[in-house]
Amino acid sequence: MYATGVGSLPGKDFPGAVKNVLGSFEHAWLPELPARGVGADMVGRTTALLDGLGIDLQPQGWRLGEHSGIDHERARSFLRADLDVLEEHAQNFPGSVTITACGPWTLAALLERPRGDKVLADHGARREVAEALGNGLAGLVAEMRRRLPAVRFVVQLDEPMLPQVMSGGVPTMSGFSRLRSVDRPLASDLLQRVSTAVRGQTEQVALHCCAPGLDIDMVGLSGIDLVGLDVGTLTAAQVDALGAWLEAGRDLRLGLVDTAVPDAFTRADGIVQRGLSVLRPLGLDPDLLNRLVSISTACGLAGWSTPVAARQLDALLQAADLLPEQLAR
Repeated sequence: MYATGVGSLPGKDFPGAVKNVLGSFEHAWLPELPARGVGADMVGRTTALLDGLGIDLQPQGWRLGEHSGIDHERARSFLRADLDVLEEHAQNFPGSVTITACGPWTLAALLERPRGDKVLADHGARREVAEALGNGLAGLVAEMRRRLPAVRFVVQLDEPMLPQVMSGGVPTMSGFSRLRSVDRPLASDLLQRVSTAVRGQTEQVALHCCAPGLDIDMVGLSGIDLVGLDVGTLTAAQVDALGAWLEAGRDLRLGLVDTAVPDAFTRADGIVQRGLSVLRPLGLDPDLLNRLVSISTACGLAGWSTPVAARQLDALLQAADLLPEQLAR
């Protein structure tokens, strides 16, 4: 069992953040620091991967267009600089690094079409964006494997809006109605396209969702190796589905630290107890759980202060050492 992070961190010191993550976590990640400005958040970084698509930033959000705007170029500049920093600090890193991007459904729910509604409303536009995302991620990981051949790379798709997409809860641009729900086969197909595109370049494809209502069985049909969830959102039916997920030999990441309230610190013993409350009722072999389960915060820590975020990550590492001992009792 190990601990890792989800994505975002507070502050503007990207080299410092990378150095701290690599120095503390064997299973590290390329952090997002949204406080640096437009283009440095999860959505901005993801748009930087979409080669071949013109994108600009409007008051309502990111929009497809014929040409890229200055904010899209800024997002690309952030990404290039961030990758250079990672290369500098990870030359002798012995572990894995997770590259995170918006998943295809969250991206489709946030991106606007040039004229009309969101990309989510157009089947052809959804596929075009998903293909660009898969190709962009595959190219990025291939590049980083050349630059850092000793590092194992994982791709994580962040899908906080996937449950809304499947339930028909995403509002139209006008806000007066909701976009049509997406059924399980369609949802799985688009995820499969992205996971297949990156499969040859990455050690593992993960999906993270900190929103309630994720269809875990659908994720299992989509070429995803690891699913990460906020345990505070789990229903009894989802816990049962997680048991089947683990029995199938797939990896699970439990978000055991509630991050919704900034600086609401959770001690290591509290993290352990929360993990036990989910894992013990499954009735599975502790050795299996130790091999397949990892722990993290529920979501990113961008809204936290830097000192408290650092303490919280330290507590998470402590909990990852303590939890296997408690499971074995």
